[in-house]
Parts: sequence; structure tokens; C-alpha cells
Amino acid sequence: MLTVLGIEKLKAKEKSYKVSDGNGLSLLVEPSGGKLWRFRFKFGGKEKMLSLGSFPSVSLADARGKRDEAQKLLANGINPSDQKRQEKLVAEVAGRNTFLAVAEEQIQRLKDQKLAHATIAKNTWLLMELASPLHQRPISQIKPVEILVILQKHEKAGMRETARRLRGAIGSVFRLAIATLRAETDPTYSLRDALSAPVVTHRAAITDEKQLGMLMVNLDQSDGWPTLRHAIQFLALTMVRPGEVRHMRRNEVIWPASTWRIPGERMKMRKPHDVPLSKQALAILREVWPLTIDDNLVFPSIRSIRRPLSENAFNSVLRRLGYGSEEHCAHGFRSSASTILNERGYDDDVIEVALAHEEPNKVRRAYNRAAYWPERIKLMQDWADLLDQFKLPTFQARSS
Repeated sequence: MLTVLGIEKLKAKEKSYKVSDGNGLSLLVEPSGGKLWRFRFKFGGKEKMLSLGSFPSVSLADARGKRDEAQKLLANGINPSDQKRQEKLVAEVAGRNTFLAVAEEQIQRLKDQKLAHATIAKNTWLLMELASPLHQRPISQIKPVEILVILQKHEKAGMRETARRLRGAIGSVFRLAIATLRAETDPTYSLRDALSAPVVTHRAAITDEKQLGMLMVNLDQSDGWPTLRHAIQFLALTMVRPGEVRHMRRNEVIWPASTWRIPGERMKMRKPHDVPLSKQALAILREVWPLTIDDNLVFPSIRSIRRPLSENAFNSVLRRLGYGSEEHCAHGFRSSASTILNERGYDDDVIEVALAHEEPNKVRRAYNRAAYWPERIKLMQDWADLLDQFKLPTFQARSS
């Protein structure tokens, strides 16, 4: 029988050679110096061999233990080699059934559905970063308490909305697992009332005409990077979402029709949206057009014409101008336009279509989008003219 000291003293030779430990267990010493455990046995009248690993990763005691386990299988009429292959297959399947594996599939499904980049990025952050403690757990074995601990960690840090979104994202992974027969239940369902409701905060927006006019004056006079200034002015004129301006491309502008066609994959409701361009909006585009080429971004980052402005770029301009987060934000320009135009008596249906808000009635929605184009052209030009009017000294001098 072999000893640990004897194994350590075995030297490599020109050819491989075998040293027996008895009862079918042997050590194969290779010319490279590797020492491999082998168990030889007969099954069905044929001689077979089972690899048990290498020394010293598998110790002498471990090798003997594996040999004894294999002999027990043989006594029960089971081929140890078949058993090993089956265990390997089970391990591989288990590896594909971890929370991480299903979460990666869920993110890929979001990409295949061509959801907005921001949506995919948010879900990737939630599932790959915040849910990382679950990654290596078999998804069918995860208990509600494991998820609750993660959610409460973020809730206690004051991130109530993040905790709520994280529960939803984790739940989507379990629903995929259930649909693909890798889990039977969704443990997030029992946690639906476990978190405190987030405090709803509306996006800050200036809705007073004089104050909005002063903001536009301050933007005109700001001495920051010109492209960024033009981008935020364009945002105010077009009533779209900040991300739609940041990712705007030159080939989306239809100059003869004075129209900007935003592709559906960038829209919140996943449907293309045409924006009539006022004279003022077109003037801004003519200013920035020579700064980029081909089908690149219209308002690129200062670092590269192929990279968009950062998500916080617009708000950083507002903060530098002295407008706090509780006073006005980039998304607030939409609320400013909606509030002021409604107060001035413009058709609320036209305003809603201009804002790309989804009409719940399908027939009415289709009619609105087809019927209101001339009204939208007028609305956008009127809005641009109003912003110019709000900036005039005579308007600013009016008594409240």
C-alpha cells in the first residue's frame, strides 16, 4: 500500500508508470511529473477505468475514500463511470439554474425586445449589482427571507424606491424560471407588502411664465460648453424627454419637412414619435450641424462625437445657474410647457400628443396622432414664440 511520503518520493521517468495501492486503486506517474489517481474495475464483464483526480489535490485518504464509494456502487450494480457522468451533468444543469444564469437570460430577453437602453441599464444594475448575493444560489432553493434581507438593506439606507424596483426585477427573474420549469414559485410575491411605500416626489418644474423666461435668458447668457447649452435650449423647445435629445442622431432630422423623427426604441412607449420643429429649433440645429458628421449624434459629449451627453449633463447646467433640484430639472421643461399651454387654453389633446403621452383608448389614440399634425405644428411654433416672449424685458417688467 502507498504512503504519503512514498508518493512524494516518486520521480518522473521517460515513460508513464503505475504504482498500485491495492483493490483497484493506483497512481499513474507521468513524464511531466503529474500524479493521477486511477481506479480500475470490471462491469458487465469488461474492464473499465475511473479517474479520481490528481495528487496532491486529491490526497491519498480522499482517493481511497472515492475508491470505496465506487466499490459500493458496483456492489449495487451501478457503473461508477456512469454515475460520475450523471453527477457532472447534474452539476452543469445546476450551474445553468443559478439565479445569475436566469438573470442573464432575463436581461437578454429585454434586449431582444428592444426596450429602451435606460430600461436595460437599470435592470442590469439591479440584477447584476444589487442582487449579487443571490447569484450563485440555485434559483429553486432561494427563500423569501434571503430576498427580504437584501431589500431591507436598501430600504434602511433610504432607498425605498430602489428596494421596490429591485423586488420587481428579482420577481421577473423568478417568473422566467417558472416559465422554463426551473422554479415552482416566486418568493417575491409574499414580500409585496413587506416594504414601506416610497415617498412620491414629482419632478421639479418652473411653471411661472416670468420665471421660465428668466431661466431661458440665463441659459442664453451662460458661458458653458456651447453644444450643451444648445442641447438644453433644444430640449425646452421640443417638449421631449432629456434622453431623447441626448441620443438624437443627424439622420433623424427630416429637413424638408422640418421634422424630427424619434425611433420607437428610444421612446418610453416604444413607438416612433415625430416632433414638428419650430424656426427656433431649426436655428439651433443649424448652429450645431457643422460640428458633427455622417449619422453621428447631434449633441455629442465633449469627449467624443460618438458618445452622448451624460444623464446628468442638463441638470448640471441648471445647478450651475443656481436652480436647485427642488426648483427645476431637465425633465421639468415638459411640465412647464404642459402647464403653461393648458393655462393659455390650448387643446389638451394636442398637448398630450405633443408630449407623446399614451392615450388609453386605442381608437382615439390612432385618431389623435393622425388628425392633430397641423395643430401640433402650430403648437410647437407657438410654444417657441412664447419662450421668446417670456424673455423680453417688457414681459419681465410686467407686474405680477
